[in-house]
Amino acid sequence: MRLLLVEDDPEQIAALLPMLNAAGFAVDQAADGIIGEALGDHEPYDIIVLDLGLPKRPGLAVLRNWRERGLATPVLILTARDAWHERVDGLKAGADDYLGKPFHVEELIARLNALTRRAVGNPHPALVVGGLRLDDDLQRAILPDGTPRELTGTEFRLLRYLMLNPGRILSKSQLMEHVYELEADRGSNLIEVYIRRLREKIGKERIRTLRGQGYLFPR
Repeated sequence: MRLLLVEDDPEQIAALLPMLNAAGFAVDQAADGIIGEALGDHEPYDIIVLDLGLPKRPGLAVLRNWRERGLATPVLILTARDAWHERVDGLKAGADDYLGKPFHVEELIARLNALTRRAVGNPHPALVVGGLRLDDDLQRAILPDGTPRELTGTEFRLLRYLMLNPGRILSKSQLMEHVYELEADRGSNLIEVYIRRLREKIGKERIRTLRGQGYLFPR
């Protein structure tokens, strides 16, 4: 899953980036409202974490502009814990959730996982498709018979995106956009390599290739 972090506090960024990466998010980061708004407009993010106290353009203005232009990406806003009015204003402007500072990163990650599941119409606490379950905490797939299959970081991100979009044909370029950060080295055959590795772990029948179109994870 690809995430945009719009935050200007260097200490907060340093604390968040490694834990978000470890949780299976490919993270792009913007340190001011103008750059953050532009990235949100032009890149296909699955979720956005937006601080309201940003330089150059306030987070609330960024959020309003996104929603006015029809951007439907889930947005979690970060606010000062005692600024209840900011939380209200943010929700009215179109935020999907909020978290007051300071916060535990584990809670942020749990909220982000819940938001991404709900965004694709999956209200359940775990991601399960066709009997295959994805364990977010341990980043592994659990087969219908209970057998665990350990996943690398890239395998986990790719499988999660496929399972969040069951029955939908996903092109190679779409998968690349949602599995890798903006500055990542995106080799032309990387997706094929990781699809092959996933098939070896969860079964070839679970990921279908549609020639000239892309890949499909059956419901």
